[in-house]
Amino acid sequence: MKLSAPVHRLRRNARNLARRENITLSRALDRIASAEGFSSWNRLASVLRKAAPSERLLEMLEPGELLLLAARPGHGKTRLGLELLEDATDRGLRAVFFSSEISQRDLYDLHPAIRNADPGGKTIETVLTDTLDANTVADCLAGSAGGLIAVVDYLQVLDQRRSSPELSEQIETLKTVTVRTGARLVLLSQVHRSYDPKQRDLPGWADIRLPNPVDLSLFDKGCFLNDGHLAVHPAPRVNAPG
Repeated sequence: MKLSAPVHRLRRNARNLARRENITLSRALDRIASAEGFSSWNRLASVLRKAAPSERLLEMLEPGELLLLAARPGHGKTRLGLELLEDATDRGLRAVFFSSEISQRDLYDLHPAIRNADPGGKTIETVLTDTLDANTVADCLAGSAGGLIAVVDYLQVLDQRRSSPELSEQIETLKTVTVRTGARLVLLSQVHRSYDPKQRDLPGWADIRLPNPVDLSLFDKGCFLNDGHLAVHPAPRVNAPG
């Protein structure tokens, strides 16, 4: 489902419309929904809830934003990241996947659409390198306008090379270049082994595994996955405990 703006911005437009024309918020929401091709706001919201997770996530991600996508191993964060990129190419955006953890063959197995892409159409670009760090990503983003979305696999890997800057400095670099270029950037992330799904359905900011300190408020949003469910939360105002 392609909307003219993210849902939260449509809500804000409705609030402004209600104040400007002195009508109820529900009526303003319905008018905004009608302009998007829906019979009512409730209908728009219902369709959005049924949309694929990648589509919902893409609707929430605005140009210039940095998003953390976190889950335990095997719970679909890489697959969701690739689906997000595929949806982005359908909208005419340039899509890039960065990793030092996956081979091209494994990537094909995980997401066959990359291998079977129409040669004449949009496709997901892949940068698979053993020397992945923020500078590799920043160089790619620096030459692009706001029509780029990238997924980096993954946050903790950026901290593994002694020759790379400290992890906190790398995240600051990614935040700066993302804002400057208007790109959308998603960093995949591990969560602590201490996270127990029997106690909480989904992990959160406090569950992010940080080998070294990082100011998590540099992120704009966090998407947390577990067992097929997901939730998106704004970044903490201060760094969550590691």
